[in-house]
Amino acid sequence: MSEQDQGTQSHKRADVVTSLRRPTNTQERTCAPGQASEGDPQLSDAALDAFVDYVRVEKGLALNSVASYHRDLTEFLAHLQKLGKDLSGVGREEVRSYLTQLYHRGLSARSVARHLVSLRNFFRFLMKDGKIHHNPAAEVDAPRLDQNLPKYLTADEVEALLRQPDVSTPLGLRDKALLEVLYATGMRVSELVGLRWEDFELGVGVVRCHGKGGKERLIPVGKSALRALEEYMRLRARAALARKRHVPFLFLNRAGGKLSRVGFWKLITKYGRRAGITTSLSPHLVRHSFATHLLERGADLRSIQLMLGHSDISTTQIYTHVMKERLKQVYHTHHPRA
Repeated sequence: MSEQDQGTQSHKRADVVTSLRRPTNTQERTCAPGQASEGDPQLSDAALDAFVDYVRVEKGLALNSVASYHRDLTEFLAHLQKLGKDLSGVGREEVRSYLTQLYHRGLSARSVARHLVSLRNFFRFLMKDGKIHHNPAAEVDAPRLDQNLPKYLTADEVEALLRQPDVSTPLGLRDKALLEVLYATGMRVSELVGLRWEDFELGVGVVRCHGKGGKERLIPVGKSALRALEEYMRLRARAALARKRHVPFLFLNRAGGKLSRVGFWKLITKYGRRAGITTSLSPHLVRHSFATHLLERGADLRSIQLMLGHSDISTTQIYTHVMKERLKQVYHTHHPRA
């Protein structure tokens, strides 16, 4: 970031600090029971803008994460405005009423918990810069989450899926490479469609993956995926020469632009139906299958954590529960006295 941009951002935050530390007459006014004070939407908007700048620039979060924060907090600020309140007057009850509203809208406990995390981080940011004196979201208990074990495909289902693309066509070669790389690496869909030419070291058999928050990790790539990649990359290079237009991303759509996340979701859903897979297929299901199959074959949890790009190994430990459930199923199916 340039010094000028940093200065602009600092001035913006300073304005927000001043607004919150020096409440207007409206903010100082107390209300009779049943009446709400008049909120200040400009104050809330400025705080949200400053927070979004913070998570995008200073924290370096991925665009999808930034967009999620912005969406959650915009909904919360709209809720405050309906109550006639602004950020200087938020307490535990306002946070709890917002979460209750989310439940009434039909959101799951997991989604409500995500909203609460967004609020906690937002108010923590405001406290850090001295804009408020306590974090009202920290006083609210998170919803209890049932531990839903991730579903996964069997090895036979994965093989059936990988056989579906017609490799006699250019798009079939691309799709074969996409599916092979997805299963070989366990990447997130945003990481997969964001791959570039230079991310692969085919001679070494690894790919450099750009994960959440701009963090990079190296992931081994198996022989089957490397073969599919080499065939696709030869075709891709010829097409680039004929098109006389350089597109840095590896996987392209029909129009020659970057393949989108939605575009890949449609592809994998189509091939899942063709393969006769009855489970609702998604890129994340293949990611779960990657991790589960590694663990079944003796891979250690720490290695799986590194390949998946989990910042906390407790996130990866969910797959040990998958293994325990599978062992119980095998036991009850095959033991004569189960």
